[in-house]
Amino acid sequence: MIEIKGVDVIVVDIEGTTSASGYIFDVMFPYSRQEMPHWVELHRDTELLADLKQQTAHMLSVEALTDAEFVQTMQQWIDEDRKASPLKTAQGLIWEEGFDSGLLESHVFDEVPGALRAWKQAGFALYVYSSGSVAAQISWFANAPQGSLSDVFSGNFDTVNAGSKREATSYEIIAQKVSAQPDRILFLSDVEAELIAAKAAGWHVVGVVREGEPEHERQDAEIAWINSFDQVHITK
Repeated sequence: MIEIKGVDVIVVDIEGTTSASGYIFDVMFPYSRQEMPHWVELHRDTELLADLKQQTAHMLSVEALTDAEFVQTMQQWIDEDRKASPLKTAQGLIWEEGFDSGLLESHVFDEVPGALRAWKQAGFALYVYSSGSVAAQISWFANAPQGSLSDVFSGNFDTVNAGSKREATSYEIIAQKVSAQPDRILFLSDVEAELIAAKAAGWHVVGVVREGEPEHERQDAEIAWINSFDQVHITK
């Protein structure tokens, strides 16, 4: 059991931490790839799609994109697992519609809901920080197979409203937004580069390595690793 003391805020990653990365790659990504042409057709001539196309064109250093070119780019970026804001926004909305229609259900490891609820009941403020869009995060936890976890979290952060997960400045931004001192925040993630960035910002960190998940190279001996949320005891 790992003991973490002096914490007011707990921030969790999703992929590989609260949820299986394989489910995201094997179920969620293919679904968004398949539905992208239909979604673009449904949102044709909307300000939303026009804005996403403009963002994508800017990233590609071209003047404009047709709907077909936008779809092709989104599908290519899905295949590459690109952390691009236009893709994450479109994916999040596609997944939200899939959840609403009952065609999709998210994945959350068995012990996670109980741990999250226990931490909230103990008075900790809980937040999510993931590369997936805020909309996708909200839909993800609202559609957990164990039941909605929407009431657990106080807020959500992504690469749009906080920045890259591998930059210390992103964690400084989050600390300011949640009105907490850095040394009163704990971050749980499966990616060492993210944990190192959070440490550099003054946060407590705990690494999560799940059975069946990809093994990440570990170079920082000061980072403690767990296999389950049940293996960490957090106190104020």
